[in-house]
Amino acid sequence: MRAIIQDGYGPPERVLRLEEVPVPPVGAGDVLIRMRATSVNAPDWATVTGVPYIGRLSHGLRRPKRPVRGSDVAGVVEAAGAGVSDLAPGDEVLGTTGLARAGAFAQYVAVPAAQLVKKPAELTFSDAAASVMTGLAALVAMRDVAQAGAGTRVLINGASGGVGTMAVQIAKVLGAEVTGVCGSARNIELVRILGADHVIDYTQEDFTQTRQRFDVVLDNVLNHPPKATARVLAPRGVLIPNSFGYTGGLLAGLPRMARAVLMGRLGPITVKLVSPAVNRENLTALVRLLESGEVKVVIDKTYPLGDAAGAVTHMLEHRASGKIVITG
Repeated sequence: MRAIIQDGYGPPERVLRLEEVPVPPVGAGDVLIRMRATSVNAPDWATVTGVPYIGRLSHGLRRPKRPVRGSDVAGVVEAAGAGVSDLAPGDEVLGTTGLARAGAFAQYVAVPAAQLVKKPAELTFSDAAASVMTGLAALVAMRDVAQAGAGTRVLINGASGGVGTMAVQIAKVLGAEVTGVCGSARNIELVRILGADHVIDYTQEDFTQTRQRFDVVLDNVLNHPPKATARVLAPRGVLIPNSFGYTGGLLAGLPRMARAVLMGRLGPITVKLVSPAVNRENLTALVRLLESGEVKVVIDKTYPLGDAAGAVTHMLEHRASGKIVITG
């Protein structure tokens, strides 16, 4: 099969290449998927570049221990391992390998069956792949961490990104009043179409200086010191610095996230992180939102598998509206 192999750290076009490799074995509880589409997430480009360097302690010092990136999965079941009874060859599925396992930038990938659900017929493979990890992160952030409901005032910084576009819509479904922060006329119009009640253009206005107060701030960008961001929180408000949907530069963002967590432990504000559980319950809840039409997937651009390096480079530019998809 063909797969994108990473043989070092650095610019995507230098360290990612298309190779012929063996089809992965199917272990007990796993399902072999013929990939139709996947997408690029923040952990992919962080692992490709190897920045911050401390990440190499777990990924591998000179090259990643697992050479194939990608976690979002949308495809067709090719074979089922021992113990799998609810998925069979021919089933169309969506789900995730999990960030630690990765391996989706390939024609075939072995995935734990517990991290897959059947794909609705009306959902394209590209939309399915683009919805998984960012959709789960947005769902858990709004439903579980923020506990958004009728009248909850939510501000989403980075509202036009992968997690942001999902979070705007899910927050609205839950009844929240949503303010999105983004830039460019194109993104502002997009966020409005997705249902945001208010949109702040960060090129014209610094949201940390607004007099408005919010019950929840989901910060996907981390482009302000957490102390400044916390100024817009209402009493008992919640700040959610989101590393998964992160769209800024890691060298600045990770220290800000650490400071935010410290502020939450030592100061008067509540800081909570997003750690989306990958299970069938959450995947099913996400699929139901997509089936209902209340939540739509936003795709910025689609690349063929052979140009996965181009897809990762695109994400590194931090200008994508919604998701970047790779098709097999």
